[in-house]
Amino acid sequence: MNAAIDESDRKILDLLRQNGRLTNQELADLIGLSASQCSRRRIALEQAGLILGYHAQLSPDADGAPVLGVIEVRLLNHTAETVAVFNDFVRQTDSIRDVLQLTGDYDYLLKVAVADLASLSRLIQALAGLRNGISHLRTSVVLERLKESGVFIAPSR
Repeated sequence: MNAAIDESDRKILDLLRQNGRLTNQELADLIGLSASQCSRRRIALEQAGLILGYHAQLSPDADGAPVLGVIEVRLLNHTAETVAVFNDFVRQTDSIRDVLQLTGDYDYLLKVAVADLASLSRLIQALAGLRNGISHLRTSVVLERLKESGVFIAPSR
């Protein structure tokens, strides 16, 4: 489907990234197509795996996890067992919101959301104790969210 994406599909994807609640009629009005064309295109984009889902973007306070952090993780080694233990931990830990595998000095970047700094400390300790699979962690606390999922969210000052 990638080769078949045209400018109208690209506009649909961009608009839905900004607001996944847009109706087919609203998309049609913004793009200049009929609602039925937008519906068919949206379904095709979903079936092609280019739209992975629709989600509500919550404020950190809304889900009881106002403290955001970023944790860089370097594994001790990349054996199947070490990677499996790490992946299982990530899968089972709700406070880990996003995980990206990286090139460079660290293997993974984790975006985490927790209730307080004590919870962040417990998460870091649990990560560090993964059966000697972690060689280094570097943690930063997020001071302010400016832009997420391509949408600028910081309040005007």
